[in-house]
Amino acid sequence: MGFAEGAWGMDMLKATGVTLCVALSGFAAGAVFGCLSAAASFSSLRALRALADGYTTILRGIPDLLVIYLFYFGSSAVLSQLGALFGSEGFISAPVILTGALAIGVVSGAYQAEVYRGAVLALSKGEIEAARAYGMPNHLLFRRIILPQATRFAIPGVGNVWQLVLKESALISVVGLIELMRQAQIGAGSTRKPFTFFLTAAVLYLLISFVSGVLFRIAEKRAMRGIRRAV
Repeated sequence: MGFAEGAWGMDMLKATGVTLCVALSGFAAGAVFGCLSAAASFSSLRALRALADGYTTILRGIPDLLVIYLFYFGSSAVLSQLGALFGSEGFISAPVILTGALAIGVVSGAYQAEVYRGAVLALSKGEIEAARAYGMPNHLLFRRIILPQATRFAIPGVGNVWQLVLKESALISVVGLIELMRQAQIGAGSTRKPFTFFLTAAVLYLLISFVSGVLFRIAEKRAMRGIRRAV
């Protein structure tokens, strides 16, 4: 393990970059899915509420690895069928990074939806009722009162979801993506030094987790400025 010629240090760092790219993409996609699901859960339409409840229930109940398989092989099957229409033969593989990030995003979105929903429910109903009594439009009520305060309550939970997404990114190696975990496996098999490579991977994961935790704590501290906490 090092950066000299023939060493594996640079390969491990590149794989770490791939892990971060997939995790960040999946987390961002999950934020979109989570916001839409949380909004639907507060809808006056029963169909939207049922859809949001079904989404969070199903995705939190299915193993993450199974979701990745369904996205990858399902997308590949669709691409193969489309290719057959234009004369292509054989199996057409779906983009691994794209399908992996979407799979992680769909799963994390189910968890983020519950975080956002809980943050909105934690708001003071008196402030919302006062704004409505004042005649404040819904979009202004959301932008000035609901969004700033819900974000404040959601940061700790979102930080926990990010840690979950970071660990889930290792599962994408099963469909061929060379991220940190897969690179450690390749290095261990080539050098017959599994302990060295898996220990290095563990240290890199812990480093990412530690830096992420510091950033989320800073964000939470800034968001809670001016708020009196119970001792």
